Amino acid sequence: MAIHMTNFLEHSYEAKPQNYYTNPRTDFVDLLPISTSAAILELGCGDGATGALALKNGKCGTYVGIEMFAPMAERALKVLTTVHIGNVENMQLPYELACFDVLILSEVLEHLVDPHAVLGRLSRLLRPGAVVFASSPNVCHWRNILALCVGRFEYTESGMMDRTHLRWFTPSSFAAMFQSAGVEVDLVTPLNHLRRRERWLRRLFGRRFDAIWFYQINLRGHRS
Repeated sequence: MAIHMTNFLEHSYEAKPQNYYTNPRTDFVDLLPISTSAAILELGCGDGATGALALKNGKCGTYVGIEMFAPMAERALKVLTTVHIGNVENMQLPYELACFDVLILSEVLEHLVDPHAVLGRLSRLLRPGAVVFASSPNVCHWRNILALCVGRFEYTESGMMDRTHLRWFTPSSFAAMFQSAGVEVDLVTPLNHLRRRERWLRRLFGRRFDAIWFYQINLRGHRS
């Protein structure tokens, strides 16, 4: 079963467009202080674009990436300090506890069989106070709710119902997973800007239904 799942994921990731792996998270990097002594760990580093930007801007001196898709990991090796190629769920990382200052998890936890276990392992590699940036699709976005109301649950090549997604989260369940892994959650917001109609409906319905406007969940926290 594990071999079958790995082969399925490898073939699925091969079919992804190049920009799936090459967009840097400038929003994360911009929030980091200048620190050439900092060490950053990123799960799902793609071709290393985010790490290359962080190193170039003096946000760290060490940037370690983990990437399952070998062709992109090979590219990341050229720009990052270290890249571990393979499935993090089956990987032993050669690091002592409390050795990283930042953990980046951009649109990656939803691709794991057991994201709770992986997050627990990675959080132990963070120093107290280390910064955590993460994002993931929000399964309770209003478009998903509407689709379910009319009986649709269809996988797609990209987006919320990407066929490589194995897990789904709401803003509250995403935050709870981090809290249980020893990460103090400082902020949970939509990653996307709300459209005019969505802003109007949000004001109309009040804060009770805020979660349905998050297309993607944006989380910021720190190691407690």
